[in-house]
Amino acid sequence: MRPADSETSKASAPGAEAEREAFYEKIDKSNMTALWTVLGALVTKEPKSACRPFGWRFEAIREAILEAGGLITAREAERRVLVLENPGLRGQSKITTSLYAGVQLVLPGEVAPAHRHSQSALRLVLEGKGAHTAVEGERVMMSPGDFIITPSMAWHDHGNESADPVFWLDGLDIPLVQFLDASFVEHLGAEEQPVTRPTGDSLARYGANLLPVDYRPEEARPTSPIFHYPYARSREALDQLSLAQDWDPCHGLKLRFANPATGAHAMPTLGTFLQMLPKGFETQRIRSTDATVYVCLEGGGRSRIGEETIAWGPRDVFVAPSWQPVSHEPDGESVLFGFSDRPVQEKLGLWREDRGNG
Repeated sequence: MRPADSETSKASAPGAEAEREAFYEKIDKSNMTALWTVLGALVTKEPKSACRPFGWRFEAIREAILEAGGLITAREAERRVLVLENPGLRGQSKITTSLYAGVQLVLPGEVAPAHRHSQSALRLVLEGKGAHTAVEGERVMMSPGDFIITPSMAWHDHGNESADPVFWLDGLDIPLVQFLDASFVEHLGAEEQPVTRPTGDSLARYGANLLPVDYRPEEARPTSPIFHYPYARSREALDQLSLAQDWDPCHGLKLRFANPATGAHAMPTLGTFLQMLPKGFETQRIRSTDATVYVCLEGGGRSRIGEETIAWGPRDVFVAPSWQPVSHEPDGESVLFGFSDRPVQEKLGLWREDRGNG
């Protein structure tokens, strides 16, 4: 009998299935599993995710977090934040499988006390002026649209000296760090860290096409030495580049925030992007492996993500899961901020995109 015939006979023999089930139960008691029973779920033909397309209206977030502001102080909460949970990932504090996002409120006169943690964080200011954030001894004033970085294990705190509440989006790599079991947090023991550098110090050292004379690229940290990217400067860059009318069919005009000392992504685990869509420009569909969180900074429109269509306006947040085709249709000139885990995927050789319109 040929081997193939032998295998066929064995599979079809009476009682074979019962023998297999008995075998699976036996090895289960020793904390083992037969790979062939789970292989299809482990190595999939293409990305499979519980993450779903979804959008959050800022006005609804704003109303809810202002209510929270009357229930708990920033000091009590440490960080007064409403987590944006993806409807396919409820109870996990995730907006995608690898990313966290939430909206934070600091009321007039409040301080969010100084701490540091393993997780890298970004802040995108949504509303309010006159508040500050301090990172590693340098303090900056925040304005709407500003992108601010808190590197891993960097001391940071926030305060609001203005007469109005301030809101911003927090984006962190919490799920990734949690998956790697690498989470640490420390508290300074004081509400605010000492300010040891003048405002604008990091921008002057690294953000003007200049570097300190003795700077050594091989000693560069993985996170940008600039932690404050003012929206006014970023918007000016978009305006200047738009004059060339060199619109990418899938992106419009899209730039990534960079580490000026290395040219790499500004953050090692979070890729951050700014995207302009001109009036009347509908992008072609594109899909990529990095699930992306978008925030509308200006304008309004709608995005088709997979089979869903999500409308958005200023300060609204929406998410596109991995490998689902995305296209944007602005009502007028619009600007979107986005962040994803693309730097991690690129480092691991996993990132992929498809411009075949899905």
